[in-house]
Amino acid sequence: MAGDRSAGGARKEHSAVDCDTIPAPMTAPIKPASACRFDEVSLGEVMLRLDPGDGRIHTARSFQAWEGGGEYNVARGLRRCFGLRTAIVTALADNSIGRLIEDLMLQGGVDLSQLRWVPYDGVGRTVRNGLNFTERGFGPRGAVGCSDRGHTAVAQLRPEDVDWERLFGDTGAGARWLHTGGVFCALSAGTPAVARAAMESARRHGTRVSYDLNYRDSLWRSIGGQARAQEVNRSLMPLVDVLFGNEEDFSAALGFPLPGVDPQYRALPSGAVRAMIGAVVEAYPHLTTVAATLRTAHSASSNGWGAICYHEGTFHEIAQRDVEIFDRVGGGDSFASGFIYGLLAGKDPAWALACGAAHGALAMSTPGDTTMATLPEVLRAMQGPSARIDR
Repeated sequence: MAGDRSAGGARKEHSAVDCDTIPAPMTAPIKPASACRFDEVSLGEVMLRLDPGDGRIHTARSFQAWEGGGEYNVARGLRRCFGLRTAIVTALADNSIGRLIEDLMLQGGVDLSQLRWVPYDGVGRTVRNGLNFTERGFGPRGAVGCSDRGHTAVAQLRPEDVDWERLFGDTGAGARWLHTGGVFCALSAGTPAVARAAMESARRHGTRVSYDLNYRDSLWRSIGGQARAQEVNRSLMPLVDVLFGNEEDFSAALGFPLPGVDPQYRALPSGAVRAMIGAVVEAYPHLTTVAATLRTAHSASSNGWGAICYHEGTFHEIAQRDVEIFDRVGGGDSFASGFIYGLLAGKDPAWALACGAAHGALAMSTPGDTTMATLPEVLRAMQGPSARIDR
């Protein structure tokens, strides 16, 4: 059913969901900013990203250094683009690489009071920091990621290493939102328990919890593959309020296939995505929101980009439009941060969806995992594409 035009300039669709099949649970309002120290807290790994620029990893002679990580990118986007108070719960080995990652995070403005430093043994036999080599692709050559992240400090984090009750419950502390996801939970056998402890504490104190499925085959491959990913993610779903993913994540990481869609995702019919989301919410009726990016890759440099969400009984959609890609890594994280910003700012879900889609598109126009966009740029992009000079 066609609806009005969204803030992003694309036609937006609304359709009521049969609430006899998919309940729309009533939830308490998001806590006010005045009641919390942080607007958002992320739980996840932060790696040193090494980027060969226009070249290839295997032929490079120099690399540019960035910081990045699926959950961290959301906190950084909310801080740098949207001006919110965010923090990261993570751990680093205390050596020069860890201090470089810290320095990069300090530039991003995310609060580091929950950063745990782990003594370094001198060579990394017991603990180390993650490295992520990333080439961005061009035309027919897809992007490539080669991570080196075994035995990292955050993979060895235990639930008792963080004072969750103090973080989420102490007077003068607290957070309005907690974000974590499938990347963190794939790091080791112990990280799902850490995520569970964080999510349970957050929910006890009225903090909204979001989870990005963010399936990475390289992380799950040696520890049980898709079957293990689905087992872990399904076990955590009862603790999630807002669920993020893309077309592959829901199938690989949660076990909900897209009906009638080819394995290469060359087309993403809206009806198929809605049916899949409907099945997810029917299985987990406590979910208030499910938001998915819609991406069809014409080439590494040009993608169809849109988004769809279910929120409390209603679907909202931003139709795909072609966007030029400079560096696609982190686009989904920037979508999530824009969407979360909309809800934290008290906007309606259609506005939040348009904000997420615009922010994700802008983030993919610059290098690195993290956003370089400003809020005025996001608001302009929500009104429609424009590349006129700003002077």
